[in-house]
Amino acid sequence: MNTPVRVVVADDHLLIRQGVVAALTALGDVDVVAECATYDDLIETVDRLLPDVVVTDIRMPPTHTDEGIQAARVLRSRHHDLAVVVLSHHADPEYVLSLFDDGSERLGYLLKEHVADLDDLRHAIQVVRAGGSSIDPSVVSVLVGRRTGRADPIDDLSPRERDVLALIAEGFNNAAIAQRLVIAEKSVQKHINTIFSKLHLTEETDAHHRVRAVRMWLART
Repeated sequence: MNTPVRVVVADDHLLIRQGVVAALTALGDVDVVAECATYDDLIETVDRLLPDVVVTDIRMPPTHTDEGIQAARVLRSRHHDLAVVVLSHHADPEYVLSLFDDGSERLGYLLKEHVADLDDLRHAIQVVRAGGSSIDPSVVSVLVGRRTGRADPIDDLSPRERDVLALIAEGFNNAAIAQRLVIAEKSVQKHINTIFSKLHLTEETDAHHRVRAVRMWLART
């Protein structure tokens, strides 16, 4: 039996928090070890319990602005293996850019409306726990719609290459991308190699390539 993923949930709204806990519990391989309602409580609880993943609302007391993002930065600076999924009502690229400002490893951004979709929730948890990044597909769609004509390496990507990069941003691996686009996995790898080349990412590991490519793509708004 696989060891359950230990998760701390943070949201100041009791009913929403209970809904998130219920959805996580329904996944079957998640152990919610604590619930928090404020930024300070979240920081103290994670420092004490050392969970695998934090699932937090983006807005909590004391200011109800971006406490979830602030908590992600602070906690990941202290606990380098910690993964964080930030929940939000808004498909706002600026929040995603802010969340990923210091790196995108082990970070996810999921809309609350998709928490009840267990496949989406499981995907986000699995991807960030494995060290990757996961962005809600609705946010990805907004980012695609905001492309402009500024000179940028992203402009050199073909439509298919942009499709592949968008799915990388959602946290899908090569096999899943191939299934989504109905193409061969070797074709996906060929597209990815071309993406890395066009974005001038040629001297790092594949994992770092993917992270840097996503950050470049996110910044292109």
